[in-house]
Amino acid sequence: MGQTATSNLRTVALVGHGAAGKTTLAESLLAAAGAISSRGTVEKGSTVCDFDAQEKEFGYSLNSALASFSWQGILVHLLDTPGFPDFAGQAIAALAAVDTALVVINAQNGIELSSERMMKLAAARGVCRMIVINKIDAENVNLPALVGEIRDRFGRECMLLDLPVKQGSEVVELLGHDDGESDFESVAAAHRALIDQIVEEDEDLLARYLDEGIDPTPDELHRPFEKALRAGHLIPILFVSAKTGAGIPQLLDVLARLAPNPAEGNPPPFYRGEIGTSAEPFAAEPDPQKHVLAHVFKVVSDPFIGKVGVIRVHQGTIRKDSQLFVGDGKRPFKVGHIYRLQGKDYVEVETLVPGDLGAIAKVEELEFDCVLHDSHDEDHIHLRPLEFPLPMHGLAVHARRKADEQRLFEILHKLEVEDPCFRIERHPTTNETVIRGLGEMHLRAKLTRLAQQYKLELDTKPPQIAYREAITSSAEGHCRHKKQSGGAGQFGEVMLRVEPLERGAGFEFVDIVKGGVIPGVFMAAVEKGVRQALADGVVAGFPVEDLRVTVHDGKSHPVDGKDIAFFMAAKKATIEAIRAAKPIILEPVVDIEILAPDALTGDVTGDLSSKRGHLTGTQPRGPGIMAITGQAPLAELEGYQSRLKSLTGGQGSYSIAFSHYAQVPPATQQHLAAQHKVIEEE
Repeated sequence: MGQTATSNLRTVALVGHGAAGKTTLAESLLAAAGAISSRGTVEKGSTVCDFDAQEKEFGYSLNSALASFSWQGILVHLLDTPGFPDFAGQAIAALAAVDTALVVINAQNGIELSSERMMKLAAARGVCRMIVINKIDAENVNLPALVGEIRDRFGRECMLLDLPVKQGSEVVELLGHDDGESDFESVAAAHRALIDQIVEEDEDLLARYLDEGIDPTPDELHRPFEKALRAGHLIPILFVSAKTGAGIPQLLDVLARLAPNPAEGNPPPFYRGEIGTSAEPFAAEPDPQKHVLAHVFKVVSDPFIGKVGVIRVHQGTIRKDSQLFVGDGKRPFKVGHIYRLQGKDYVEVETLVPGDLGAIAKVEELEFDCVLHDSHDEDHIHLRPLEFPLPMHGLAVHARRKADEQRLFEILHKLEVEDPCFRIERHPTTNETVIRGLGEMHLRAKLTRLAQQYKLELDTKPPQIAYREAITSSAEGHCRHKKQSGGAGQFGEVMLRVEPLERGAGFEFVDIVKGGVIPGVFMAAVEKGVRQALADGVVAGFPVEDLRVTVHDGKSHPVDGKDIAFFMAAKKATIEAIRAAKPIILEPVVDIEILAPDALTGDVTGDLSSKRGHLTGTQPRGPGIMAITGQAPLAELEGYQSRLKSLTGGQGSYSIAFSHYAQVPPATQQHLAAQHKVIEEE
């Protein structure tokens, strides 16, 4: 596979909800373009993109997968992403690698949770969007109603780029056709509306179009089409049946002729410096002759090759034997091999140019979201971080076999490096190792992989809820730590004040000591003592957040003044102040979306209310399915999947995302404080 000019590259991500048919669509595009000899199926586990053993077993995508194909002289890098909310991290990460997102919608189910989320995230990132309606030949689909819903939800800029014909067995494209039949809507009217929308982006073309009344050629429309895409003034709607191939040639033509190349898409949001301080926007130029600038958007722990960083090149050319730096690192690494990925296959290439997606293996320094460059001129350049959902589902785990305890963290860390929505926590107070993900499916997939790939069997149990502590008023704290045991002793006295901050503000440490009553050399020990008290908790052993601690006075001793003395004095003074500042315990509250049969909406909402939850809305989501949205304390949702299955006869599902922390009821605070007291006494 030789080098391709940047102008002849396209980078595309297939995103959308689970079961929309993204993997089958990828397979159809690869087969129609001649990249594979025949189309595999998800059911047989023979697709290019779902190559993992777990994906074949489960029947849905768990990870993003990269494949490429050529069409009309254009090389298209295609990322197939998971659709279920539990695996959203892989889909969101793909947005940093592409210029165009194809949001795939199942014609039978309509606009689902992940489709709506990816439309919003792509828009926020400046990624050009196209909507692909799949399964147009399925039974009981109402395509006109779905198009109306899309326009109501995402705006009138959602324009038809083609139309289904003969009950979805064929598709007619609209740029080159101003008459003919379709299953719904007038071809002539849709053609005219599309042309009118596009030519508005080019004043000269618009003037000629209005004067002469002649449609511009497809080549003339490319530039205003791409401009409208970049600005979000045009979101094309295309129709396909990935299963039969209807609409696939038209979609290939759109990607080759109309989708932006890396020089045309919105520039990636790089900045120089650190966010919140001296960060300045930085424009990468898709010029193969400039310094290299690339970004790692995916990390893979391959059992045969080792650590693999999957990258997007934004500037310059990466060649075999190139010397590259990782982030602000001072020591370069040498690029031994460069690959293009075709599903599970690694195809070695000599170079990657701007716009290319590829991979570099066996470089331990590579981490998710890091920037690669070949000159210290690019030190301190970062890509604006993506916003990932906070992993809230947790399981406390420990190795079933004692011999596995040593390698438990090493293997868990490999999974954490690969997945931006998978976290490992170690709680010293409870001695729990907790893994956190986006849902039960997410964590189940991780446990299955640990057992199958790494032969690591774990026992699990529900983890302790991640409560927090806070204060509601200001208070003073004072402690004099004095210890004398023959010879030099210990002396340190600290006076401080605590004040509440807004929820989510974190912790502020302020030093206003005057006159050197606490020598500056000891102030680091004072701050360390304060932080230790906050980490250990005061009321119930949970971290204390959202407060300002101001140290304003104290005393020292020329001989006995020591770091340990000021550490202990600051810790005890902080505890005293917090106890006097009307402390409260906070619990995590989550947004929840429940999908359940329409007839059972009342049962589900009533059950949610019984868990201290409240309803925020209901909305139809496909035939006979209702989406119920609300909020509930995370502590009340333990074992909720089993309860929901019982309520809905196995037809219900749900997803959660962190919303905020809120004060627990008084009875809960008393119970948690009493539990902590028992642990301290033991």
